[in-house]
Amino acid sequence: MTSNVVEEAQRLFHSGQPQRAMDLLGQAASRNDPGALEYLANLCLAGKIVNRDLPLSRDLFHRAAIAGSETAAAIYRAFMASGTGGPADWNKAIELLELASRSDPEAGRELQLISEMRLSSEGDPLGTFSADRISNSPDVVMYRSLFTDAECDFLIARAMPGMVPSTVVDPQTGELVPNPIRTSDATGFPLVSESPAIHALCRRLAAASGTHVKQGEPLQILRYRPGQEYRAHFDAIGNADNQRVLTFLVYLNDDFEGGETHFAKPDIKVKGRKGDGLLFRNADADGRPDLNSQHSGLPVTAGEKFLASRWIRERPLQY
Repeated sequence: MTSNVVEEAQRLFHSGQPQRAMDLLGQAASRNDPGALEYLANLCLAGKIVNRDLPLSRDLFHRAAIAGSETAAAIYRAFMASGTGGPADWNKAIELLELASRSDPEAGRELQLISEMRLSSEGDPLGTFSADRISNSPDVVMYRSLFTDAECDFLIARAMPGMVPSTVVDPQTGELVPNPIRTSDATGFPLVSESPAIHALCRRLAAASGTHVKQGEPLQILRYRPGQEYRAHFDAIGNADNQRVLTFLVYLNDDFEGGETHFAKPDIKVKGRKGDGLLFRNADADGRPDLNSQHSGLPVTAGEKFLASRWIRERPLQY
């Protein structure tokens, strides 16, 4: 939600007058201007112009939602479901989603999807997860039908508007940069976009992998069109302080040709069915990269391949 106040604050920021911009936003927020409240919430979340303050960001998104911002309301639901900036409250998140569904068909579709999941009253997945072992070295297992067809279709639909060329981590700077090694398109669901349904699916990935949901990086949705690929690479990151120890892939469709996940040592090619989850270990218990975990996404030869991808760290991520 934008407003004249936000536009003027942006102009002040760009002209090198940050204090005037913050004063203007603060005055408007004191009058419960939804645009100013939402803009301040994003500043507290980003931690660039002001110090990152997740509890304050959550409170400001809440106030912006009450003031009428639908975008802020969706973010506040996401924060309530995941416990960002304060305690998780799954029941409150669902209550807010039900309220939004009265006027928002997309919220209604998400609510219906959640109603079909087997969840505890706190939003945790119920049931057990059985895996078929594909390899011991590298450590690779397959979970059949981990996501339903409806869940796969939901993730693709949510991801499509935000698709951009994929990036990789620059080993020198740690920044995400384009690289011809990875030619797919992707979109991610960071904290503000991890809606209750997406968070529930992330909890399922955590439960299946025996990890805590906060160890996972934001869920990504990848699209590979004919000729696109991800050449041989490691998901582990050098001498990372909080290593990417696991990768979880979920195949969101299977009506394409080529595109197998290929592990070079030994020579294993995997192509799951729609909804199947592939989990593999990237590093040992000491965080050292497993040299046998090198893998690639082979070129798609026909159709489009969609994957959900979640990198899992050895410890919860700190924002």
